[in-house]
Amino acid sequence: MDRPSWAPTDVDLAVPSVARVYDYYLGGSHNFESDRAFGDRAMAAMPGLRQLVRDNRDFLRRVVRHLCGQWISQFLDLGSGIPTVGNVHEVARAALPAPRVVYVDHDPVAVAHGQALLAGAPGAAAVLGDVRDPTAVLHSPPRTGLLDPGRPIGVLMIALLHFVFDEDGPNDIIAGYLDAFAPGSHLAVTHARADASQGVRDAAKVYDRSRSPVRLRTAAEVRGLFDGLTLVDPGVVAIPRWRPDPVDDRGTPVEDDDYPGFAALGRRD
Repeated sequence: MDRPSWAPTDVDLAVPSVARVYDYYLGGSHNFESDRAFGDRAMAAMPGLRQLVRDNRDFLRRVVRHLCGQWISQFLDLGSGIPTVGNVHEVARAALPAPRVVYVDHDPVAVAHGQALLAGAPGAAAVLGDVRDPTAVLHSPPRTGLLDPGRPIGVLMIALLHFVFDEDGPNDIIAGYLDAFAPGSHLAVTHARADASQGVRDAAKVYDRSRSPVRLRTAAEVRGLFDGLTLVDPGVVAIPRWRPDPVDDRGTPVEDDDYPGFAALGRRD
């Protein structure tokens, strides 16, 4: 397999990456044959997977606009993946004059491409890091140079926490970020659902055979991730039902009982 010029030399092209597979679902071009083959297996197990990823993307836009409406102008996008059209800094800049955004991912391709994309973008940066280590992420130069801990922040964990297992302490990880910033900070989450259709569980099995197994959670378990935070209405709901926007009309109705993923926003008071 030929190595594209944008791929870091230490990336094994034969091993699929969650970030690059997600890019493939979104129709992006920064993925390899191994990522596409993996994504095809997951989509064969769950035919609605690509729509779920698009719903995640629409929620990201809606929640960033909502937080900008609360005068939150700085964002920490954890597990951000490969930047695509409509990313956080673009959405925020349409609402506020000078937002600040730090993207964090553990995939070198995602970060290298993010750094190239953001080279001419003031107030935005990408950093390579393990989101399970808040101390390291929060002490990275991009964070310390851009994000002010004395002001509220929007912490974004979009399609991330189902890759964090209970033994990793997801609530401690969340607190590690939110407690570092002022009251009024928010946490936005989307999460794959444990009690949805068989297709979700079948797709999860594809991931479980990779380097990125998943921990599906129920609505009650997702609510538990917001312990100590105040859930913003409408609470934990199917992703398209979180403050829907006519722009995001999917063309098909969403049934809460079998929709494969949850969305929620919580506030630190």
